[in-house]
Order: sequence, then C-alpha cells, then structure tokens
Amino acid sequence: MSAGVCLIEDDPFVGNPLSERLEMDGYACDWFQTGAEALAALRKDRYQLAISDIRLPDISGEELFVTLRQEDIHLPPFLFITGHGTIDQAVRLLKLGAQDYITKPFDISALMAKVRSLCDSRLTIADTQSLGVSSAMRTIEALLPRLATSRSPVLITGESGVGKEEVARHLHRLSDPAGNKPFVAVNCGAIPENLIESELFGHEKGSFTGAVKSRSGVFEQADGGTLFLDEIGEMPLPMQVKLLRAIQDNAVVPVGGEAPRPVDIRLVCATHRDLKAMVESGEFREDLFYRIHVIHLPIPPLRERRDDILWLAERFLAEIGRRERRVLSISARAADAMMNYPWPGNIRELRHCLERAAVLSTSDCFEPPAIFGGAMALAEAANNPANRQPLGDYLEACERDYIGRALNEAGGKITRAAVLLGISRKNLWQKMRRLGISSTSGDDA
Repeated sequence: MSAGVCLIEDDPFVGNPLSERLEMDGYACDWFQTGAEALAALRKDRYQLAISDIRLPDISGEELFVTLRQEDIHLPPFLFITGHGTIDQAVRLLKLGAQDYITKPFDISALMAKVRSLCDSRLTIADTQSLGVSSAMRTIEALLPRLATSRSPVLITGESGVGKEEVARHLHRLSDPAGNKPFVAVNCGAIPENLIESELFGHEKGSFTGAVKSRSGVFEQADGGTLFLDEIGEMPLPMQVKLLRAIQDNAVVPVGGEAPRPVDIRLVCATHRDLKAMVESGEFREDLFYRIHVIHLPIPPLRERRDDILWLAERFLAEIGRRERRVLSISARAADAMMNYPWPGNIRELRHCLERAAVLSTSDCFEPPAIFGGAMALAEAANNPANRQPLGDYLEACERDYIGRALNEAGGKITRAAVLLGISRKNLWQKMRRLGISSTSGDDA
C-alpha cells in the first residue's frame, strides 16, 4: 500500500464505498465510525492523511482536530467532509490549519484527486523535511526532486526570513539522501569586504597579515556537495569578477596561491534584493547574474501563504516543547491573531515569537500577548475594522516595531541586530534611515 488514510465517517453509506475505493486505489485505509476511536488511532499511528466528517455521533470533527493540534504528536493533513450547513465551520477549520474540505454530495473522482495530491506529494519526503502546506510551497517542493538530478546553479529569491536556506538544504537532502556530502552555507553580507576572497577561496600561509597557516575556503569545503551563498546581492563588485571565474572554471585560486584547485559543487545562491534592478543600476554584474540565474525559485512572503502559518507554528511548538520538556499549544484567539498578523519578519519572526513565548509565558497554551509582546497592539489592530489602515502603512509599522525589538535585544548594536535579523549591516542602515529609526549606541559592533 502506498499510504495510510484515516477515514472518520459514521454513515456506512458513505464510509463503506469510500474505504473500498481508497483500498482499490492503493491506499491502506482505517475506517472509524466514532471520533473517540479515530482519536485513539491518530494518537498511536502515523497516517499520511485524515478524512473526517464534521458531524460525528460522539465528538465533532472540529473537536477532534483541535484536540490533536494541542498535542505533541504527528498530525497528518486533514480533509473534512461537510454538508452545506457546516461550511462556515469548515472555513474556520481551514484557518486553524486543516488542509481542505469537500461538500456533500461529492464527486468520488474529485475526492480521490485531492487524496492523491495530499498523499502522494509526501511519499518521497519525510514529514519533518516538508517545506509547507500552501500551494506555493507544495509547487516548489514538487519541483525540487527534478532539480536534485541536475548540477545547474539555482537562485532563490524572497524577503528576509522566508526560508530560503531551508529550501536550499531541502534540495541538498534530495540530491544526497545518504547524507555523505557537505552542505556549506555562508552569508555574503556578513563577511568584511577585506576577508571575503579568503573566505570563499581560502589562502596560503603568509599571504597576508594574520595568515599564520593555510586555510581552505568554502568552495573547497563544499567540494562534492552544495555551496549556499546567501545574500549574493551584497557581494562587492570586484569579488563578483572572481566569483564568476571560479564558477565558470570549476576551480579556485587561494589568496597567495598560483595553481588553480578544481572543485565540484552544486551552487545555490539567495538574495532578498532585485538583482535585475541591480544589474541595470550597475551594482551587480550582468554576466554573473545570468550565470547564477539558470533556475529561479521565488519564495513568497509568509503573509501571502497564510496556510503555512499555523502549520509552521505547530512544528516550532513541537520542537520547542521537546527541548523544554513541555507540551505547548496556542489558543484559538492566538491562532486568529497569528493568521491576521502580516509577519514582516516572515518565518524567522514567527519562530522568534514562539521561542520568546516559551520562555516568558507561565502557561503552556499561549495567548496573543505571550506571542506578540510589544507587537500586540499591531496584531489587535489588524483584527479591528475601526483601526484599518492602508496595507503599506501597516507593514511599515510592523517592520519598524520588529527592527526596534531586534535593536533592543542587541543593546543598540547595529551589527549585532543585523545578524539577528538575517540581513547585512548596510541593509539594516538603509531600513533604519527609511523608517526613521536611530541607534543610541553609536554602534559599530
């Protein structure tokens, strides 16, 4: 059998033919006619998919789903069967993280198409390695196995914190299922300009002051595996020429060295900047742009793929809970606030908020103030039509608040705050000037 499906349906006139069709199409199916039986099975076994009627004789499908969400267990994608009278309830379940719903009477072929799309896309990849449940991330995830067989350069673009490095790591895992090859990541915006050549290509002993011994660069460290160059748009123009030569020749020359050293890498680059616009303004070399732009993977911001918000939150809570030896969850009010908050810091901000809540909250079920902290007023404003404002102004206010909190956490040090935010110091300075944020430390460290 290709996958396990948990079917929860009390009506035998629906459950019996549906379970038979699932089995006939190759899906192992466990059929339960009460919510209590299904609850016990889902706590014990790992299913690829759960199909549940909303109206059950003992507990509702919604109560079943919410109970499972609050427990630190594997939760499969949920597909709900609903009558017209419970469509509003089904939509509410989608906001809580359910995958989809289908209305009665339904076309069995349409239902099986949904089952295939939800099950089969997960068969080759462990659930813990999945990128998301939104259509955008599932499209990217479906494309990665094809890219894994190629050595062509890949360019991943998207706002800071959307998960560009995780996509790169996922691609690497697919191309190296045995886990024997290196994955080396470097942030081009975090390396001082005078050290970037040595960081990339290595150096020979005595080639410059402080070079007390020879050292290999990230190109050689990644030999045979994947090299991930994050924030490629921050690379200085003089280094872009040398990077282009290394990519074209599949070889590097260490600082102070003479003979080229061959390297065999998969190159994956990432940036939050518009490289095409940088080419037009002369900030980025056109020949390098086309060399790294062979395969382009744009990652949408979290506010444009809201299906992933609660899905990601569940996984972060499970991870944090295992570390803290606690069973963590979020309240329905917190889930609503999270779904309405625009997450200017994207996935990085989501994880940060949940990490902070785990440290500061006295309850294991987080309410909005525990998750949002200083941004609580912004999150509540999003839910209040009377406070509605243009999206641009709202996102700017969220970004100002998020940067302010990072500066606070870094003691006003701009360089440290840039590291926390996952952007370059130069980029942070530009954002601070645009948003009217000043640093009180006179920082440079």
